[in-house]
Amino acid sequence: MQNTSPWWREAIIYQVYPRSYLDTNGDGVGDLPGITNKLDYIASLGVDIVWLSPFFKSPMKDFGYDISDYCDVDPLFGTLDDFDKLVARAHSLGLKIMIDQVLSHTAEAHPWFVESRKSRDNPKADWYVWADPLPDGNPPNNWLSVFGGSSWQWDSRRRQYYLHNFLTSQPDLNFHNPEVQQAQLDSMRFWLARGVDGVRMDACNFHFHDRQLRSNPPATKRDTATVTDVNPYGMQSHLYDKTRPENIEFLRKIRVLLDEFGAVSIGEVGADDSLAVMADYTSDGDKLHMAYSFNLLTPQCSAAYIRKQVEDFEARVKGGWASWSVGNHDSIRVMTRWGGGQPTPALAKLVLAMQLSLKGTPCLYQGDELALEEADVPYELLQDPYGITFWPEFKGRDGCRTPMPWTSEAPNAGFTTGTPWLPVAQPHLERAVSVQEQDGGSALNFARRFIAWRRQQPQLTRGDIAFFDAPEPVLALRRMLDGEPAVLAAFNLGDKEVTFDWPESASASELPGHGLPGAASGGRVTLPPYGAWFGKAR
Repeated sequence: MQNTSPWWREAIIYQVYPRSYLDTNGDGVGDLPGITNKLDYIASLGVDIVWLSPFFKSPMKDFGYDISDYCDVDPLFGTLDDFDKLVARAHSLGLKIMIDQVLSHTAEAHPWFVESRKSRDNPKADWYVWADPLPDGNPPNNWLSVFGGSSWQWDSRRRQYYLHNFLTSQPDLNFHNPEVQQAQLDSMRFWLARGVDGVRMDACNFHFHDRQLRSNPPATKRDTATVTDVNPYGMQSHLYDKTRPENIEFLRKIRVLLDEFGAVSIGEVGADDSLAVMADYTSDGDKLHMAYSFNLLTPQCSAAYIRKQVEDFEARVKGGWASWSVGNHDSIRVMTRWGGGQPTPALAKLVLAMQLSLKGTPCLYQGDELALEEADVPYELLQDPYGITFWPEFKGRDGCRTPMPWTSEAPNAGFTTGTPWLPVAQPHLERAVSVQEQDGGSALNFARRFIAWRRQQPQLTRGDIAFFDAPEPVLALRRMLDGEPAVLAAFNLGDKEVTFDWPESASASELPGHGLPGAASGGRVTLPPYGAWFGKAR
């Protein structure tokens, strides 16, 4: 059967957090030459797309998500020449490069904001979201910052407030201004012309705000996927400060640009109803290619919950496409979130297999292939301003951003010859790449084998999906593709053996080669702890 599926629907994305991948100059911070040095390792996993978190010029108050020059590399990470070498090497290995695009806000040090805040009548006066105070001096409305407190900051030069959805040092651009939209499209073109194959759109539903600056109503249901319950941000229904209808047309403009270069996009969506926004933003083939949310980045990991996320998205999808992620640079590592206090490599293998069997483009986070747990970073070594604000109930994002452990015997696990910007977690040493390379049964080698095995099952990369009722904690599903026999799969997300009746399995033959324990006979399936069974319809 001819394959007409877009290539990116069959791809696997691997996220690299540059600060923590490999440091080649001894300053304690990872860099672009370090990533280039490890591209062979990334290629050995069998992934297709390498997503690089920001490496642009930045004051680093939010570690690169506060950009002061969209079209240059921060010296901390290297040079434009280093980037070009990275792209060339990746392409020679068959890898595609995806870069982070943080369009909704800049650093306060960006020349655009430096000019905008000078006066109310300069050429860039309307490039950011400025508002007069209420008669009593308070901010114009009740909007809150994701990182705590009001999202309005007083500026004594203009005697107005400016909007910041994140840190006060990250002022929000005014996308109602066509010049702002064009400037950001031009900055994206700069990188596409250098050979970039795709863009990851950070906070892609934050571009526009309500022109009337209406206050948000209270939340009818707290959003605990995007923020923790200690953050008052979740107490509002964010109707007016993000996910505005004008964003749809801007995403169409981005798609036109991407299509010109044959590049792909993935959008990060954090919203009151993220699945609906994902569906809207990926529908009809004229906006984002795919989108992901925080819906599988929560502490919740029941089979019923995962099933509901996928089914709800599929019910709304309108031809769009999801990317299912269980880990990234903003979330507690999945081994800790889903490990129930006793995370094991067996859990990591099961989660990877389950994630790669859902309908959508999987996005893996560096270190998850090693079954790394969340690192415990003491308060005095914290770097993340988000965590410092909400400590100790929320410890921030540093625990998932600690350096990659390459070599167990080397200082700092081979990450740097200097002092690492975050400490190398001691428990990570026994799961270093050098250790797992020598162990055929390691999480790393399992990831390589399973990714290769998945490529041989077109049902798992291109097929439709349906779920079956099964006892917790079992997720049972079917992937169907025209012209191919259906593939059945069952995953035990728990640490105890489960046997259950699954009549559909009786008419299927076992599909070998995936590497997980499980068995089926006479319409009954037995799954050991963190086991799985795959079958193919006869």
